[in-house]
Amino acid sequence: MLSFDIRALESKAAQVDEDLGADDPVWQEGDPRPDGPVQVIGRLSAAGTDRFYFSGHLEGVAQDACPRCLTEVRAGVSTEVQFIFAAADDEAAAEDPDVVLLAEHAHEIDLRPAIREEWVLAVPSFVLCRDDCKGLCPTCGTDLNSETCTCATVTDSRWAALRQTRGGS
Repeated sequence: MLSFDIRALESKAAQVDEDLGADDPVWQEGDPRPDGPVQVIGRLSAAGTDRFYFSGHLEGVAQDACPRCLTEVRAGVSTEVQFIFAAADDEAAAEDPDVVLLAEHAHEIDLRPAIREEWVLAVPSFVLCRDDCKGLCPTCGTDLNSETCTCATVTDSRWAALRQTRGGS
């Protein structure tokens, strides 16, 4: 469980060694999904009045589609993270985009939304199935990595003037 009682944290730091499951409701539509649990290791401690600090590490495997051929690919994700949590009525914290504001009169700190945000930022946005991926034929949709197609090469007429300046190629 990635939720911690604030009162307990005020007297003693919490060691975190938990997994955030791929099926957890914190994930939103359009998020790069983990292919299995995301391991969260770190330490959550008090950092002053109504402020808490988490320093740790996230590790997991993301699954997505190759942007060229749509083959499913997996990419390892490993990143160091730090979060500062502060009370919602802390005016200085409210203006700082790096501070996670706690709900008014919160009794718990839920790390999951902050972990989700860091995961989304850490997942590579462009992972190919292989470096020489040829992609799909834009006309018939054939996967050019495994087959060839007989479609005629389509040229975009919008580039005709540029081709003429290069010598008509």
